[in-house]
Amino acid sequence: MIKMTDKAVAKVKEILEQQDPKPAGLRISVVGGGCSGFSYSMAFENQQQMLDKVYEFDGLKVFVDQASLLYLDGAEVDYVETLEGAGFKFNNPNVRTTCGCGSSFSA
Repeated sequence: MIKMTDKAVAKVKEILEQQDPKPAGLRISVVGGGCSGFSYSMAFENQQQMLDKVYEFDGLKVFVDQASLLYLDGAEVDYVETLEGAGFKFNNPNVRTTCGCGSSFSA
């Protein structure tokens, strides 16, 4: 199961409301690439795919494909604001190593 903090859900919903036409929800996935082998992807989605697992957080639908779910099971998505900037952060117990910049991982 994937989790999203209240702060992350609120930020995604805020951005989602600005889209026209309004997407059906958010897709979270793991894609190949980056220094360590994998990286996270977040994008708005217009419809559920056949094998997607669908989570709902306070009315926000989140779609995760089955292959990505293998790497995201137990992960939590948060939204953080620091002096260096703001963005979404993945806290993933399946990660063994990350790259120096923190944008990719291996599992």
